[in-house]
Amino acid sequence: MTTHGTAPEPAEHLRFTQYLHLLESVTGADENDLVAHILDDPDALMADSAVCRHLDRRAAALLRDPRYPLWADGLGRTVSRSAFLTRRMHEWTLLRDILLDGPWTAADLLGASDWLQRKATAQHSRLPPPALRLLADQGRTRRVRKAAAQLLASSTKPPEPS
Repeated sequence: MTTHGTAPEPAEHLRFTQYLHLLESVTGADENDLVAHILDDPDALMADSAVCRHLDRRAAALLRDPRYPLWADGLGRTVSRSAFLTRRMHEWTLLRDILLDGPWTAADLLGASDWLQRKATAQHSRLPPPALRLLADQGRTRRVRKAAAQLLASSTKPPEPS
């Protein structure tokens, strides 16, 4: 039954909103338990979406933090049943390795998703020139190649006299 011409909110929408709220305030050891609970939801697509938002928010916040590897290892095990979330975690770690001069290869970056390549070019001048050159020459999309080329050009320009 509808009231005043509006349909009731679907149950999965309500759970999604509740999950996002819970994930915003989860701390420490409870994080992996909560994520595992959410991933047990019967609506796997909705659960993956809620956890992905959380993963993206936390990874971005911890990207340069020394706690990232421990966090990524723990959450990586928790999300391992989802191929999508496992790949997203792997790509955040690849981005971290590129930004912090960790181990990465051209094949890693070129084999990464459009999302990761766009995210990498959105890191502005923080992306090292070898990664920018690779994306400018062989990025997956024209958008990525153009953004990388522009960032590379702006990072090699001499400073303008004042």
